[in-house]
Amino acid sequence: MPYTVPHGRYELPDEKPYGDKPWPAPAKKYAAMVTRMDRDIGTLLGLLKSLGLDERTIVFFCSDNGATFTDAPINSAGPLRGKKGDLYEGGIRIPMIARWPGQIEPARVSDQIWALWDFLPTAAELAGVEPPAAVDGVSMLPALLGDQQPRREFLYWEFPSGGYSQAVRLGDWKAVRTWRAPLELYNLAVDLGERHNVAETEPQIVARMEAIMKAEHSESAEWPTPRR
Repeated sequence: MPYTVPHGRYELPDEKPYGDKPWPAPAKKYAAMVTRMDRDIGTLLGLLKSLGLDERTIVFFCSDNGATFTDAPINSAGPLRGKKGDLYEGGIRIPMIARWPGQIEPARVSDQIWALWDFLPTAAELAGVEPPAAVDGVSMLPALLGDQQPRREFLYWEFPSGGYSQAVRLGDWKAVRTWRAPLELYNLAVDLGERHNVAETEPQIVARMEAIMKAEHSESAEWPTPRR
């Protein structure tokens, strides 16, 4: 279900139950949209249960980008740097919630790293069919069921807006290269907020990240790479 809330321009019938909060109007509208969506998801889950489909249905819940609302009093990015449109963690790091009664242990928290392009192979395995051959994703069904997930070497992103940017996640290492700027390197294990660029002290990791970025990029007539 492609929910669009919460999303600008923050238009909705009312600001309940936050109308009397001493917040800026956009914050009240944002919070009201989140509450409306939460209510609607609860209605959907209740319907699945009432129809006897609860244990035959796996529900995934996630966003297609990081936080858009990072102004006080609501900072949806928390300690993360950046927001939607960035390739810093605030722009791409989101939770994936999966619910499947009788199959996925309730309230279990996993630190398994995956991306939205893994959803198609995961859904294909759940349906018992082969995914298309030319996809980058892998099935995350083992991780969902609490089993050992085969390790993947890296994740790669690129984004054309605002010039051009690339990012690579390699274990705990994260590389970001923004338009006309040198490659930045962060160790997310100790620097989740990406505040301390260690590129100068890790030349071998930087070289590996550069090689991945070069190998994974494909030129496109629709999305041409700007000249640096």
